Amino acid sequence: MSNIIWTWVAAFFTLAILSFLYKDNPFYKFAEHVYVGSSAAFMVLYVWVFDAYPKLVMGFTEKVGVQRYLLVIPLILSLFILLRFVKPLSWLSVWSISFTVGMAAGLGITGLTQGFLVPQVQASMLPLFVKGSTVGETILYTFNNLIIVFGTIFTILYFYFSREHKGVLGVSSKVGITILMITFGASFGYTIMARISLLIGRIYFLLHNWLRLV
Repeated sequence: MSNIIWTWVAAFFTLAILSFLYKDNPFYKFAEHVYVGSSAAFMVLYVWVFDAYPKLVMGFTEKVGVQRYLLVIPLILSLFILLRFVKPLSWLSVWSISFTVGMAAGLGITGLTQGFLVPQVQASMLPLFVKGSTVGETILYTFNNLIIVFGTIFTILYFYFSREHKGVLGVSSKVGITILMITFGASFGYTIMARISLLIGRIYFLLHNWLRLV
């Protein structure tokens, strides 16, 4: 019985969200608010269960000495953020926000450099000639490496604005923007395919799990 009820609930919210394709309506707004509210509640519970309680509350209980007193710092910063709603003390929240933004920027730069930029540069440093087991493989692998190496170079040259894009630089920049457009088109197509896949999944849910037509 409970499965039937939750199936109808899921079908209602699916149709409510899809009704926005016609126009904005109260059903869509209700589903949107429920989604945002449930997501916020889930994040609050997730942070409490997996971060705040085991690391902060249990930390005060289990840790001793300096390690326990260090936990006072995140506790104070957390309280400062809540003071955002108290106008006379709202300026204290700037300290917490500054610390969070600075930490995120530092970790983000390090993570992107080590996890994305450096591996991407290494992956672009390919030999221009690759010998395969057959002539066809040799041509295919070599052509593939040439596209990657020169495609990367031409794309970088497109963003070189210290000189006017004329002559060789102009031709190279045009090749670079062409490669960029192909990349953006492929990325957009991949995104559309993913969204279409989600739509097919919801339609199948409505026809199979809810209406039992297929």
